Amino acid sequence: MRLTAMRASQKDFENAMNQVKLLQKDPGNEVKLKLYALYKQATEGPCNMPKPGVFDLINKAKWDAWNALGSLPKETARQNYVDLVSSLSSSSKSSNQVEPRADRKPPGYETLVVTSEDGITKIMLNRPTKKNAMNTQMYHEIMLALEAASKDDSSITVLTGNGDYYSSGNDLTNFTDIPSGGAEEKAKNSAILLRNFVGCFIDFPKPLIAMVNGPAVGISVTTLGLFDAVYATDRATFHTPFSHLGQSPEGCSSYTFPKIMSSSKATEMLIFGKKLTAREACAQGLVTEVFPDSTFQKEVWTRLKAYAKLPPN
Repeated sequence: MRLTAMRASQKDFENAMNQVKLLQKDPGNEVKLKLYALYKQATEGPCNMPKPGVFDLINKAKWDAWNALGSLPKETARQNYVDLVSSLSSSSKSSNQVEPRADRKPPGYETLVVTSEDGITKIMLNRPTKKNAMNTQMYHEIMLALEAASKDDSSITVLTGNGDYYSSGNDLTNFTDIPSGGAEEKAKNSAILLRNFVGCFIDFPKPLIAMVNGPAVGISVTTLGLFDAVYATDRATFHTPFSHLGQSPEGCSSYTFPKIMSSSKATEMLIFGKKLTAREACAQGLVTEVFPDSTFQKEVWTRLKAYAKLPPN
């Protein structure tokens, strides 16, 4: 007797599409793109759309995801879609668990956890399920937190991430909220937001230290040149894929990085998109010191508490 693999029926496929709408937890941008690609492949076959321009970031990401499926048969794409939705539904049902302690946000912040202790203000990026991707709200909250930290009684301020990432950079949803004035108004608003955001780092009056607890991407990397010290776990990586996205380096990195690591090394990273390991970033001067991941928190916090006892100003 010959065994044949089961294939999802059209009804299974339609049920899966309905289940997606009922998911209690946002699956994140990567999974959403995968679902989109499998749906298009299952309903239309291989990608048949012209490639969007480099500035059309959302549609380009969708096109890349769909095009990557190549000649995958419709039936297989349909089955993969059903399987993926099933796994997401199961995960959602089984995750009625208490969120990590750091996810219990104090009033006033939705994307951060801000604490002050032992003369240290800690600003923790707190979207671990999104790899601490920075949405517009997080930009505003970081500015508010830095302003508050500049006026409190702490001696130093630390920026770090909750979970396994420092930050995966900009949240793709930043580019989908188009105002009534269209893309031009969106670009102007984004430029103002970014200028104000970077200005908060430039003008910060106290020692500002980054604890890079995992991979860092995009603006979470470029702003490191504005910190007074950068400590990283050996698990961290540093990636600025601007050319791939059709963007230019932000966060003053086109000015600070050549001064930190030389023009050629900065070009290799900012223009050619080379991803640096923590050791490489340290050798090039972007990172102050690298610590084993197993002792990273203990060693760095011991050092920070000693710094906080130094005479202020």
